[in-house]
Amino acid sequence: MLAKRIIPCLSVANGRVQNGVQFRDMVDAGDPVECAERYEIQGADELVLLDITATTEGRKTFTDMVLKSSDKVFMPLTVGGGITSVEDMTALMKAGADKISINTAALANPSLITEGAKKFGNQGIVVCLDVKYNPFDKVWYAYGHGQVGESGQRRNALEWAKEAVERGAGELLVTSIDRHGTGIGFDIELYQALAEVVDVPVTAFGGAGNVQHFVDLFTKTNVTGALAGVLLHNKVLTIKDIKKALHEAGIVVRL
Repeated sequence: MLAKRIIPCLSVANGRVQNGVQFRDMVDAGDPVECAERYEIQGADELVLLDITATTEGRKTFTDMVLKSSDKVFMPLTVGGGITSVEDMTALMKAGADKISINTAALANPSLITEGAKKFGNQGIVVCLDVKYNPFDKVWYAYGHGQVGESGQRRNALEWAKEAVERGAGELLVTSIDRHGTGIGFDIELYQALAEVVDVPVTAFGGAGNVQHFVDLFTKTNVTGALAGVLLHNKVLTIKDIKKALHEAGIVVRL
């Protein structure tokens, strides 16, 4: 059985890690490189670096931050934000990224997934879905630009997840906007539904408030990884705390 992964998520704006709730009310949470180093020492399996303002500001992703991070840590890096072409992906790979995460650009141009997969292999392309449940339509929608209703880019999340995999995504990073930063637990129903339509690794993000939420996620769904943000940044928990609880619950993790 493959070990489940605990992955810190560094959402970066203006060169600093940001915390927020449901993608709003962002507050400073530290220097990205210092955070990366701390989490590697704690036993992080991977690291996700997201330039959360690159797309809305119409600029390229922070290659310099990737260079600094890859120089200091040795765990795999997934990088996203502002990526609109294979050339952007290539620059980030050269800077030290191991995997590329695309969201808004993939929604606008789904062929970008296939182009990236042909260049770097399916394992190098992670499609990120920012998902919110619509109670009127009774559907989960995936949104671009990290926000709801602003861009007009919206897809049925389960249909989009299936298409993204068919186009070459080797992994999905699925964030529940409803749960993001709330501490009320992962959206178990969402990840169970995803398991019905895709068979690639899925990493969950949004809602963790204690170690039991991670145990619930891995025992009730087949996701392969969990992202953690505010819990780690605010030092409520460490990665070692999470992995200890998972190990004690009989879940395979790398200690």
